[in-house]
Amino acid sequence: MIHSFTELRERAGAVRPQTVAVACAHDAHTLEAVLHAAQEGILNYLLIGHPEEILSIGRSLGHAIAPETVIPAATDEEAAAIAVSLVREGRAGFLQKGLMQTATILKAVVNKQTGIGLGRPMSHVALLELPGYPKLLGVTDGGMIPNPDLEGKKAIAHNAVAMFHGLGYERPLVSAVCAAENVSPKIIETVDAAALKQAALEGTFGSCYVEGPISLDLALSRESAQIKGYESPVTGETDILLVPGMAAGNMMVKSLVLFAGARMVGVVTGAKCPIALNSRSASFEEKYHSLLVCALMSSSREENAE
Repeated sequence: MIHSFTELRERAGAVRPQTVAVACAHDAHTLEAVLHAAQEGILNYLLIGHPEEILSIGRSLGHAIAPETVIPAATDEEAAAIAVSLVREGRAGFLQKGLMQTATILKAVVNKQTGIGLGRPMSHVALLELPGYPKLLGVTDGGMIPNPDLEGKKAIAHNAVAMFHGLGYERPLVSAVCAAENVSPKIIETVDAAALKQAALEGTFGSCYVEGPISLDLALSRESAQIKGYESPVTGETDILLVPGMAAGNMMVKSLVLFAGARMVGVVTGAKCPIALNSRSASFEEKYHSLLVCALMSSSREENAE
């Protein structure tokens, strides 16, 4: 397990540097995160966008960006297409969204002729450092699939487990959270959660343990589970919260950030490479830690390919 973003930084610094392709890199927060991680030896970079702006921002941040690492792109669509092509050609290990709409880069990713999709839905994982919880906590999917059916939830579970494998977890513990821990035909998410647990037992998602249905308090608090007499390996040890829908995940993550002091990163997984995907208004810190997660995942995939 990874206990904190500090430990995440230590792990990312211990692997071979990966190359990130940054689409629309003419953005100060994005460039600051990329250049900082590069200075630490964690990654290399290829910057796609408006060359003069990129070089000027780099100078203002105290970095002399080598012109050969900058690739011109006149439009957001061109920048996205070039970034994806760099991954297809093996010149980059993962993507970072810069100053552009999320839909633009994802459209290039899923393009059937030139994209890097895997033929299954992509999903978003928010990775949280949460005061009072002993390790990093994943929440999925709060940003990509609005109302997933059972097959959609299986894809979300598969993507999240694969992400945690890429971070070095041998057997991630997943909680398919619902409003209750009992199966009720009237509450479809409890039925789906039980089906996800069975699919995991059959090996559908690889090495992991899925519990469900399970309420949030039982997933995150061993004491609550003991009081209720609920036994499961995930109680107080959950690595991944699989939420019943995008709205639930989105509100959960934002509430934890706003009211509980959580720090987060956002990653899209389910394509041929991870994608560091943050809001255009995200802080340097959030973008920096997203890069570390993607660098670790990319390094793991490279090692497995060898």
